[in-house]
Amino acid sequence: MTFQVGEKVVYPNHGVGTIENISSRCFGTQQERFYLLRLSPSSMTVLVPFSHVGDVGLRKVTKCSEISRVLTFLAAGRPCCAHDWKDRFKENSEKMKGGSLLEIAEVFKALILIQMAKPLSFREKKMLERARSMLILETSVAKSVAEAEAVALIGRSLGKCGLPMPAAL
Repeated sequence: MTFQVGEKVVYPNHGVGTIENISSRCFGTQQERFYLLRLSPSSMTVLVPFSHVGDVGLRKVTKCSEISRVLTFLAAGRPCCAHDWKDRFKENSEKMKGGSLLEIAEVFKALILIQMAKPLSFREKKMLERARSMLILETSVAKSVAEAEAVALIGRSLGKCGLPMPAAL
């Protein structure tokens, strides 16, 4: 998969970023090309080698039609997850690393449901916040709306099945 300078992309488990530059570097006799990616909320930059794009899961921003599927899932779908927190955390971590917005929405909704029944562990609270942030940011970019509008869209979807939109930490 190739990207262009200025294109918005998703770096799994970190969020949406912009390709700022494409460069080449030499390592001995080997030459490698890199994407310079600036991640949105933190302004952190990351160099991603072309040869590792698939390994890290770098992908294009979700299409608007897929966002509609995600919002429908948040409104009506029921996530399934392990009861033991260690197994659940491992499953959720894999989904977050996978980078699919629908999987991130599954983690988000499952953690909200658990949080309503009992307090989340510190690590699960951090995961819920990361899932929330990634969902909001990608929805905002894909639908070309402000983040506040993305929060409202997600909140309305969750409200349809009686779930609250968790506040940012």
